[in-house]
Amino acid sequence: MSKRDWLDAGFAVLAEDGARALTVERLCADLGLTKGSFYHHFRGMSGYRTDLLEHFETEYTGRYIAEAERVDAPARDKLARLRSVILADHETEHALEIAMRAWAMQDPEVYQLHQRVDQRRVDYVESLLRDVGEYCDESEPLARLLYLALIGAQQVIPPLPAQDIAEMYAFVLRMATKKEE
Repeated sequence: MSKRDWLDAGFAVLAEDGARALTVERLCADLGLTKGSFYHHFRGMSGYRTDLLEHFETEYTGRYIAEAERVDAPARDKLARLRSVILADHETEHALEIAMRAWAMQDPEVYQLHQRVDQRRVDYVESLLRDVGEYCDESEPLARLLYLALIGAQQVIPPLPAQDIAEMYAFVLRMATKKEE
């Protein structure tokens, strides 16, 4: 069992039952492993938590950005690629995002992580919008609007399907490029 397997198991616990359920005992039970295996990879629950938060940032922000940047392409194509990668994971990821935000409201370390993650995500989208060139001085509020739409789509019950979010993004981007009459 790898360290990543333990971290992914933590994401599953968070998504299913929230931060309170995240214990060594629960992780061991879910994975069918002993505490010795846990302590082989982590220095207690505190070390696990730190690694889990880093893994969240890497997996659910860094990986998306890296995937969009993987090819040398115009910003518009990178923006479309980013949207596709995010929406492909949307159905499975929304419960984790909700759990992480709930945890952030209870824990200052998680709050700081999520604040950094949110800012990094918005900054990246803004840089792509700015590079597209059609959004002029409105790239920052447009990036925030697109990001808030995603977060809101995850929060409504039931969460919006990925196709609906993609259509909403296309609509917002079309409206942002219309010239005032």
